[in-house]
Amino acid sequence: MATPNSVQQLTTKIGPRGIPEAIFIEDVEAHLGGPDGDAEKALVGWQDMIAKYQFMEKSTVKKKLDLEQKIPELESTLETVEVLQTKKDAEEVLETHFELADTLYTSAVIEPVEEVYLWLGANTMMAYPLAEARELLSEKIEAAKVRLAQTVEEHAFLRNQLTTSQVNVARVYNWDVKRRKERKAREEALGAPSATTE
Repeated sequence: MATPNSVQQLTTKIGPRGIPEAIFIEDVEAHLGGPDGDAEKALVGWQDMIAKYQFMEKSTVKKKLDLEQKIPELESTLETVEVLQTKKDAEEVLETHFELADTLYTSAVIEPVEEVYLWLGANTMMAYPLAEARELLSEKIEAAKVRLAQTVEEHAFLRNQLTTSQVNVARVYNWDVKRRKERKAREEALGAPSATTE
């Protein structure tokens, strides 16, 4: 028989992206295996699950923030490539100002170009023809938006699992307190001398 802190008894199925879905304990006594069930083991198991969910949530929040920062950067880069393409098609030079440091800008005149250099990550930069750069950036933006939507869904799922797990901890704890009070009251009732009148 599995112990109350085993993952099988704490979760019912696997949710999105492999995250276990926490069960809601309807009947604490039945979940613990009867009136003499070990509440401490169950509490330890649920607290372990809460710690795991919190760790996953931190990771998900970081991923979400990274994507929320990356998407505007990609869109800005795509916009720049489109301006370069427009100027190339019109055979015009591009006069622009760009940032050298936080408060230092300079101006530049850019002749029509055939290709741009894009950072691919891992300290890698590669030259792309303008049309290919637009296509690549558009694909990266769409993929990042899909990942962001999945991450938002994953975060909502994790918040729900955290709440369920925290409610379960409270229910098991309260059930254990009630059980102890009832046992103490029974013991006092059995151990108290009967009052007889003479």
